[in-house]
Amino acid sequence: MWVRDLGAPWRLLRRTRDLRLLVGAGLVSLTGDWVLSVGLAYSVYAMTGSTLASAGALLSAFVPQVVVGSFAGVFVDRWDRKRTMVVTSLLLGLGLFPLLLVSGADQIWVVYVVLATQACVEVFFAPAEQAFLPRVVDDADLVPANALNGQVRNVARLVGSAIGGVAAAAGGIRAVAVVDTVTFLAAALLVARIATPGRVELPADSADAPAAVRGRFATLIDEWRTGFLTVTSEPVLRVLLLALLITSTGEGIMGTLFAPYVRQVLHGSGQVYGVITGVQAVGGVLGGFLVAALAGRWSPVTMVWAGSVVFGLVDLAIFLYPLVWVAPWPAAVGMVLVGLPGAVMTAGMITLYQRHTVDDRRGRVFSLVALAQAVSVVVGATVAGFLGGSVGIMPVLAFQGLGYVAAGLLVLARLGSRTRSLDLAATRS
Repeated sequence: MWVRDLGAPWRLLRRTRDLRLLVGAGLVSLTGDWVLSVGLAYSVYAMTGSTLASAGALLSAFVPQVVVGSFAGVFVDRWDRKRTMVVTSLLLGLGLFPLLLVSGADQIWVVYVVLATQACVEVFFAPAEQAFLPRVVDDADLVPANALNGQVRNVARLVGSAIGGVAAAAGGIRAVAVVDTVTFLAAALLVARIATPGRVELPADSADAPAAVRGRFATLIDEWRTGFLTVTSEPVLRVLLLALLITSTGEGIMGTLFAPYVRQVLHGSGQVYGVITGVQAVGGVLGGFLVAALAGRWSPVTMVWAGSVVFGLVDLAIFLYPLVWVAPWPAAVGMVLVGLPGAVMTAGMITLYQRHTVDDRRGRVFSLVALAQAVSVVVGATVAGFLGGSVGIMPVLAFQGLGYVAAGLLVLARLGSRTRSLDLAATRS
């Protein structure tokens, strides 16, 4: 019977026009993100032949997110969220035009400036979208709606990576810029057509309007502190944040050591690495259907802890099977499989964040969560860089899988016994 529920997200899309527009905008925008990241990574290395230049591109895109992302949510909660998504999409599209001037390695600094600027603007789009979604659908539809967003992310990864590679090979940085600009302009048009209002309604006992409008530095700090206290004082959010810190540290390790693992342990080529990395999106798409089918049967808490534990166990199998058999294709199969629990876990976690945060603080909560995730990735990448050579690639990668298992067990221990009461409380709020 649950097989019929696989069509739940599509029925939800058919009856909810604004959700169609929001999901469509997310698909187009995220596809553009992958076009840019993959296309520029290829183009920068092809143009310079320097891995240091490639690392510079990554840092240019990452560091501003850590710096600006901390306060982005404060403004997302002040501004009209729909307008925020429209304006940021337009700015992202216009910000790519300097890439049209890049014709040689001596102008690679233009790429760094554009990536840094894009990163500063982009940190406003995702929190606005995640905070806006609960307005577009009913609470009962949050899980399948978040599952749809998970599918969108994975489809965008598949499509955007392919387009980015083709565009970079065919026309270099300029072609990548043109394609990505079109995606951002299309996303802005889709969001602009959404009928649901995006303005945040502040509670009656909130700070006086003039103080909010003035936006002085002291007020900014106070609002940031309110968001921080929301995340750290609410029991559910605090447990989720701790679990996220553990798993994101593991993702930093994975991002640093997975390419050396494929090359040195599995003896795979660059093409093999690309295939193994990309096919996780296939499992993510399938996982989105699974979430939709089980949305009415699983609590989001169960989705988080069970998804995290299974994710970690599959990752451990991926990293340790070469102890008995060295071949690349089992890793590809494992990456497809790990996308399933990954989609379940992500949909459950985002749903819990949305349900346990009031509307006028959601932007700050999601921004602070993204900041914590980014910092943890940096920590994991740094640790992996130091320990990968001395301890070994496989033992350090195993920590990533163990981290997911530990995070899942933490959520089970702290929230598992309260699953029913948490769901009832969220439904009544």
